[in-house]
Amino acid sequence: MATNDGNLDAFGGVSNRLQPRVFDDLRGWIEALRAEGEIQEIDVEVDWDCELGTVARKAFGTGEGPAILFKNISGYNASDSRCSQLFTGGMSNYSRIAMTLGLPKDAPVTDMVQATRYYLNQRVPPVEVKDGPVKENILKGDDINLFDFPVPKWHREDGGRYINTFQATVTKDPDTGVHNLGIYRGMIGQKDTLPVLLWRAQNWGVHFQKWKERGEKMPVAHVYGWEPCLPYCASAPVPTGVSEYDIMGAIRGAPVPLVKCETVDLMVPASAEMVVEGYIDDDPSTFEMEGPFGEYTGYFGGDQGPKHVTKVTCITHRNNPIFRGTLEGTLPKMLNENSVMSSVQRAGVAWNVLERAGVPGVTDVHCSPANNGTTVFIQLHQTYRGQAKQAAAALWGSNSAHLRYKNVWVLDEDIDIHDYGSVDWAFAYRVNAAEDDIVFFPATWGSLLDPSTRLKDRDPLLYGTGKWCRVLIDATVNLDFEPEEQYGGNRYPPMVMPHKADMDLVNSRWKEYGFKE
Repeated sequence: MATNDGNLDAFGGVSNRLQPRVFDDLRGWIEALRAEGEIQEIDVEVDWDCELGTVARKAFGTGEGPAILFKNISGYNASDSRCSQLFTGGMSNYSRIAMTLGLPKDAPVTDMVQATRYYLNQRVPPVEVKDGPVKENILKGDDINLFDFPVPKWHREDGGRYINTFQATVTKDPDTGVHNLGIYRGMIGQKDTLPVLLWRAQNWGVHFQKWKERGEKMPVAHVYGWEPCLPYCASAPVPTGVSEYDIMGAIRGAPVPLVKCETVDLMVPASAEMVVEGYIDDDPSTFEMEGPFGEYTGYFGGDQGPKHVTKVTCITHRNNPIFRGTLEGTLPKMLNENSVMSSVQRAGVAWNVLERAGVPGVTDVHCSPANNGTTVFIQLHQTYRGQAKQAAAALWGSNSAHLRYKNVWVLDEDIDIHDYGSVDWAFAYRVNAAEDDIVFFPATWGSLLDPSTRLKDRDPLLYGTGKWCRVLIDATVNLDFEPEEQYGGNRYPPMVMPHKADMDLVNSRWKEYGFKE
């Protein structure tokens, strides 16, 4: 059971309507999607070299496309192929995010945000089991070959075949023993090497530094294919010191069954499709070339250069495993599963940060899937001056702001923050730069992948993180304005909304006028 029931009313009443669901593994998730008509299974041959990624790009579209199971991949469709299927797009639609969170498929986005807030406050610890399907095949030594799996080249300009796109990379804090799961990019180098993009400011970067100070290589396990709560939690900024396994247990309503790895002292889901075990060394002589990659920004980022490497010591996988990957990169009218998923989880995380910091009056938080949470909209019941600035400062001072919340918009509660037309109207008539409604926070940490930062400031080995100038746009009514008698004692003139009596009359006669309801 969860160790913290929380305040049900604090999450918009959503928490008492949740119906957590155990899918057991990736295959159970695929079956659930079949039952709901949420998956497209492709039987014709598709080339792993860019064609597969292009199919995914077109299918993901604007967030309305299905999940995809590729069942006939060129070079991997022989009777003796070790792995012949690839699943992607499981989280590229809000309906599937809702299913993951135990909500109805047609739940509003705000309910998903509230559910995320709730789950992030719950803890259901995992349980250790002795064995599991992921141990059906154990490969070591010369049997290790990452090219045995249908890892795509997602984009023509990618630096290689990116195997780590929607996996969960498991590391452990050597001081506390707490496991961390994260989604970090990585490509196939040699048959037994996996160059990765490792930043010191990320959780596994903190772990890496601790292992380095001990004079030891960092053990790592990359997990491919399990229930949808795995990537959902691995990509979320779970509070430091809390294992994502505990949050995953809360989302599924049952502990996560974990099994020990073969060659590293780490625990992984027992029914995962595949696990790649190994160690990462801090010795530059072990580095291999990595990058660039079509990143979440919609640009190719992380230019080619020598990067840290997972030296693979073992691969375990199920019989007839299904590889799990995804297409990255968000553009206008071209979304993907990371962008849709991030729009929910990053809003939930931001709301929790604001609440913990004591910022009152937050009535909604929204992140558009078009920018993966780089911009966040906060709806606020404003009661005192400086409240918007307090909200921005709270977000920017949190660990969750590393790659997100570059631009913070704060708006009054009469503005629908899910409707950009409403936001744009507030920007036009409630923002005055001369009144300090636009605030800059320069030279702060940020994303190394943001091309708006000069290339020389995006060296991960030199700086460990990016460099951002963050911006607050305070689009609330300015409480420094004097209440005006001509405005009925308000700071702003009245809005041109019809009076309630007039609207009630028109509503009652709407059909009489010849309009449809």
